[in-house]
Amino acid sequence: MEGVHGAYAYFNRIQHQLLRAVNQFIVQGQRYNNTKGDLIVNTSEEDHRFSNREGVVVALPLGYDGPIGVGDTLLVHHNVFKYYNDMKGRQQSGRSFLRDDLFLVDYDQFYMWRSDGDWEPHDRYCFVEPIPPKESIIFKPLTEEPLMGIMRYPNDYLKGQGIESGDTVTFRPESEYEFIVDGEKLYRMFDHQVTCKIQND
Repeated sequence: MEGVHGAYAYFNRIQHQLLRAVNQFIVQGQRYNNTKGDLIVNTSEEDHRFSNREGVVVALPLGYDGPIGVGDTLLVHHNVFKYYNDMKGRQQSGRSFLRDDLFLVDYDQFYMWRSDGDWEPHDRYCFVEPIPPKESIIFKPLTEEPLMGIMRYPNDYLKGQGIESGDTVTFRPESEYEFIVDGEKLYRMFDHQVTCKIQND
């Protein structure tokens, strides 16, 4: 049986090497992250909060010569992996589904990539960590300070403007797209949605 499983794994690797899309990355990943240990914390297939966001690259687009390589991890849009129900209530895969556990990812469907343990922002995206409410004479029944956070993953444009990881920044309303990255809650946003860098005393 070990020989059969070994041959099957080898065949799958060869298929991945031969299978390449024209303009998309091919990634491998599970559909949902809805468990904590043995506990199932959500059973809805349409709840995007529990959709898997990470896929391992198994094939690059034809002609691609960028920094991302096979084996790197992409942080993707929640619709890449999740199911949805059509108008008749039938379970369907989204347009990213290729086959089995393989999915197609467009350039605008991923926001960071990781190689050797380090996350790198893609294109115009950056990631900000929310912070607790600041002390104020005005009562704020909130768990996070509105429109303010710590820059965790600035892109090249923001670095060129003097914004580095660890800086306190402000951002525009309705720009927060929540992700859990390495167990940490972060907001994905575009670089133009970052409005100010707060100079700490």
